[in-house]
Amino acid sequence: MKNPFAILTPLALLFALAGAAIAQDVRVDGSSTVYPIALSVAEEFAIEYPDTNVSVAFSGSGGGFEKFGALETEISNASRIIKPSEIETINGAGREFVEIPVAFDALTVVTNIENDWATCMTVDELNTMWRADGGVTTWADVRDGWPDEPIEFYAPGVDSGTFDYFNEAILNDGEDEIRTDFFPSENDNVLVQGVEGNPYAISFFGYAYYAEEADKLNAVSIDDGNGCVEPSTATIEDGSYTPLARPLFTYVAVDAADENETVEQFIRYWLSDEARPLIAATGYAVLSDEAYEVALERFENRVTGSPFNEYSGTVLEIFEQEGTR
Repeated sequence: MKNPFAILTPLALLFALAGAAIAQDVRVDGSSTVYPIALSVAEEFAIEYPDTNVSVAFSGSGGGFEKFGALETEISNASRIIKPSEIETINGAGREFVEIPVAFDALTVVTNIENDWATCMTVDELNTMWRADGGVTTWADVRDGWPDEPIEFYAPGVDSGTFDYFNEAILNDGEDEIRTDFFPSENDNVLVQGVEGNPYAISFFGYAYYAEEADKLNAVSIDDGNGCVEPSTATIEDGSYTPLARPLFTYVAVDAADENETVEQFIRYWLSDEARPLIAATGYAVLSDEAYEVALERFENRVTGSPFNEYSGTVLEIFEQEGTR
């Protein structure tokens, strides 16, 4: 058989090879919470597969799903379950996806390192201070004896899955309207810097961003009626950190997985034993070995849709109800 490139000019050969390289590119976007995991996995994946190119960015869970539905990305990360309206948009574009849980997070409420009063807050107090009609402007408005100093609020932007999850968990599924006088950003590092720069500031974001700056920030313990519980891997795993423990996801386009071998390789690597220490190193809690094994099986069999929208329970219980375990 003749070499298919034998009749190509050097310039044409260059373009042909460039086209082949581009075909292996994988674009990942979405949640800034999942970003540290995806980036870490992508960096190690590049070492093992040096001829591939996996680019990782973040625009928020909602922003990521918009790009995913516009066929601009192959993989979309999310710190919340995909919404039915987003599924409709993505399916309407002719795209199916596999929903894959990748870790657990302790969504963390943080204050400045000089804040020595708000070490633990109740869910009701968080609701009051973040609610638009809560009447809170100073720390003294939240609890008697706290400083009569104005609170500076920082929060993820409205495209963020963390913003959505906080609304659901703290503001009664969004029925209580969130205040609007906060500084928003889809970049969690901006929120970190904001709180670090003001002793009376408060914010909330994924645990990994707190863990990275634990010597400069305080993590507020949460009292959901059973006493103060601090965010940690242990309190996620034992179920005591409520209501701000949550699963983290990645969504993989079936068309991309079928057409681009790098997508398959990357997801297999992400769900492999090799990736679990990378996930743990970010500060997030890893799933059980069986959960990753079943998730990989779902991916290999291209089981589409969102079982986490339809069922409730642990990851394995949801897979079992779906019928893929």
